[in-house]
Amino acid sequence: MQDTDSAGKGERAALAQALRAVHADLLAVVLAETQIQPEASLARVHKRTAADTIYHIDRVGEGPLLEALERHLAPLAPVLLIAEGVAEQGRTIPAGTPTEQVRWRLLMDPLDGTRGLMYQKRSAWILSGLAPDRGPATSLQDIEVAVQTEVPLVKQHLYDQLWAVRGEGAQARRIHRFSGASEGLPLQPSTATSLAHGFGSVCRFFPGGRDVLGRVDDLIARRLLGPGTAGVSRCYEDQYIASGGQLYELMVGHDRYVADVRPWLAPLLQARGEAAPSCAHPYDLSTLLIAEEAGVVITNLEGGPVDAPLDTTTDVGWVGYGNASLRATIEPALREALRHTGLWPTGAVPHPENP
Repeated sequence: MQDTDSAGKGERAALAQALRAVHADLLAVVLAETQIQPEASLARVHKRTAADTIYHIDRVGEGPLLEALERHLAPLAPVLLIAEGVAEQGRTIPAGTPTEQVRWRLLMDPLDGTRGLMYQKRSAWILSGLAPDRGPATSLQDIEVAVQTEVPLVKQHLYDQLWAVRGEGAQARRIHRFSGASEGLPLQPSTATSLAHGFGSVCRFFPGGRDVLGRVDDLIARRLLGPGTAGVSRCYEDQYIASGGQLYELMVGHDRYVADVRPWLAPLLQARGEAAPSCAHPYDLSTLLIAEEAGVVITNLEGGPVDAPLDTTTDVGWVGYGNASLRATIEPALREALRHTGLWPTGAVPHPENP
C-alpha cells in the first residue's frame, strides 16, 4: 500500500504535468491569434475590471483555457479556478462542482505581460499556482505546484516552460515551437555579489510617481557603487512589464535584483492629488514557488515572506534577489532609499533576515 507522502508526491507530480498540458493548449491558441490579428486589434481595450485592464488579446484564450482545464485537470481533482478576466470571483472545475468539494485552488494569470506581447515587443507568460484548498484563507504561501510558460513573439521559434513542486526544486525546458523538440534548461540565478555591471530594477512601468521611484533606484546605485565616473555606466535596469517575466530574469541569472514597491507609493500619489498606482496582484505572483525552488531570494517590502490571499485584487509588493549575498548587500540600500524618499511607511518594521 502506498504511503501518504508518496501518494501526495505522486498527485502533485500529476497535477504539474496536467498544468503543463493546459499551458500548451492555451499557448497554441494565443500564438495562432497573434499571427493572424493586427496589433491594433489585439491592443483594443475590452473592459476594465477590479484586477486590471482587459485587452482583446486577453480574451482570445478565455474559452480555450476553460476547455483545457476540463480536459487535463478536472479528471485529477476538483479545483476552484481564480484567474484574471475569466474567473475573478472563482469558478469550479469540473463545471458545476459544489465549492465544498474543491480540493485545490488554482490561481492563474492566463496572460502576464499582455502589453508587451500585443505590440510584439516582448514575450508574455502563462502563470499558474496550485494550493491545497483552505477556503478563503488559502494564500500564496500555500502554493505547492506552479507552472509558467513563455508566450513568444511571432518571430521567435523557441520558448521556455518552467515548473516546480514544493521541496523538489525547479525544472525547465526550452521548446522548439514548430518541431516540438525540447531540451533541459538550467536555472541558475546570479552568483554575483555586487550590482556592478549587472541589471537591477525598481519597477516604474506607468505614469505617477516615477520621479520618486527613479530616485530610489539612483540612491541604491550611488550607495552601492559610489558617484561614478563621467561616461561610465555602473549598472543597468530593465523594465519588463510582467511579474512572471521578472521572476524568469532572476531565475536565469539575467537580473541581480528586482524591487516592486508600488503599493507604498499610494500615500504619496494621494497627497499629490493623483490616482493610486497600478500594482502587482497575487495572480501575477502565482509562480513565486518556482523562483524560490530555483534559489532566488524573494521577500515582501519589509523583508519577510511574500504572502497574500489567492485573489486578483490585493496589491502586492515584493523584492527578488539573485542570491543571499546580493540581498545582504542591496536590501539595506533599498531600505535607506525608501526612507530617504518618504516611501517607507510609518510603523513598518524591517523583518529579521530569513534563515
